[in-house]
Amino acid sequence: MTLVGCRRPPMITRLVRAARGTALGTSLIATAACLPFGEMAPSTKPQARPDTLQTGPAEPSARSALLSRYYARMERQLLAKGLLRTDGGGLDTPYTDTMLLRNFERIAFYDEYQRGAGLMPSDGRPGVLRRWDVPVRLGVEFGASVGPEMRKADRGTLARYAERLNGVTGHSIRMVDRNPNFLVLVLGEDDRADAKARVRRLVPQIDPRAMELFDRMPRAVHCFVFAFSGEDNDSAYRRAVAVVRAEHPDLLRRSCYHEEIAQGLGLPNDSAEARPSIFNDDDEFALLTAHDEKLLQMLYDPRLKPGMALRQARPTLRRIAAGLVGGSG
Repeated sequence: MTLVGCRRPPMITRLVRAARGTALGTSLIATAACLPFGEMAPSTKPQARPDTLQTGPAEPSARSALLSRYYARMERQLLAKGLLRTDGGGLDTPYTDTMLLRNFERIAFYDEYQRGAGLMPSDGRPGVLRRWDVPVRLGVEFGASVGPEMRKADRGTLARYAERLNGVTGHSIRMVDRNPNFLVLVLGEDDRADAKARVRRLVPQIDPRAMELFDRMPRAVHCFVFAFSGEDNDSAYRRAVAVVRAEHPDLLRRSCYHEEIAQGLGLPNDSAEARPSIFNDDDEFALLTAHDEKLLQMLYDPRLKPGMALRQARPTLRRIAAGLVGGSG
């Protein structure tokens, strides 16, 4: 299993890669080769998954309330600095095909963490191209501490994002009510025990080091994602689980959805040079940008295949980037 991303604020050295540049941003992609992610028994009639996990307190705990205030203050501070932009970039953020190619190589072919080594930093060597080779069925479950208004609003946010990603990538990505293979867990501090049990049921063979994040989830970790490859192809994703803190205010929570899901599709790394982009630790942008859409277009271009090495893919990537940006050099 490999941790590829996790999200923290720009003022904090990130423990794992953050999903968007908030104080807790963490987009952890743990790619576990050959770990099946259990489907429901085929003899059982499919059942809709309930909105919430098991149980939860009627009122948030003191720690959960404290975290809510902390993240609300963080969001206000970042916005006051002109960060967490939602405009997707503009005339102030130009980039060329060469820059797009450089950013793609760094974000798609390099990992932040070693595969199968928990939070151990990567050795800095390029890996291979990884992406989904089956349709992505995106589902969401909420902890019992999450209220009905947030559940309704966030379901809409995720459905619209799935539709956008479907159009951008050309790969089948849709929101479902049952049997998801990409599950988003929206959890408050008081829900993590139930969520841990839920993840163990979904992925019985999950590495214990990956589960440690549920036991000790520091406030600097905003959200994270684990992606699991198939038994027959270590470079092809078949399952993913993303965890997003419910204590985040609306924009920080939405930014976690954008980054964690995009990372779970096969863009595991960050780059300080990528701009305008959510794949950057500086928190300038909160949401997927036009530049990031091009990264996803490159990732799912049919001329590329999961498992391709960087040297093998680079000539094709150069042509794709030139076509997307106009060959401006």
